[in-house]
Amino acid sequence: MSSEDLEKYEAEMELQLYREYRDVVGLFSYVVETERRFYLTNNVDLQPRSTENGEMYFEVVMEDAWVWDMYRPARFVRNVRVVTFKDVNVEEIQKSDLEMPPADGGRGGPELP
Repeated sequence: MSSEDLEKYEAEMELQLYREYRDVVGLFSYVVETERRFYLTNNVDLQPRSTENGEMYFEVVMEDAWVWDMYRPARFVRNVRVVTFKDVNVEEIQKSDLEMPPADGGRGGPELP
């Protein structure tokens, strides 16, 4: 397999992953981003912790999550536990952000051909 074939394969896989993300994002309430992965989930528990010597880390527990990872054969995961010393970003998905604007640009009139 040439490097060009590999790049084409990876581009196709990423496009398939994006399409899957677009199809499932409306099913979830939260986006969770760690240094290694991007998750969609409806249940997330983020707990700051500290080690015996005072270093801070985060424990993130998610249930029924979807993982952005093109190398995983199954992206739906029942339980996820992440422990990290890096930043964790948790955002609530606003359903209005997922809606497509009306075809008429919001003018309320009939759609033009």
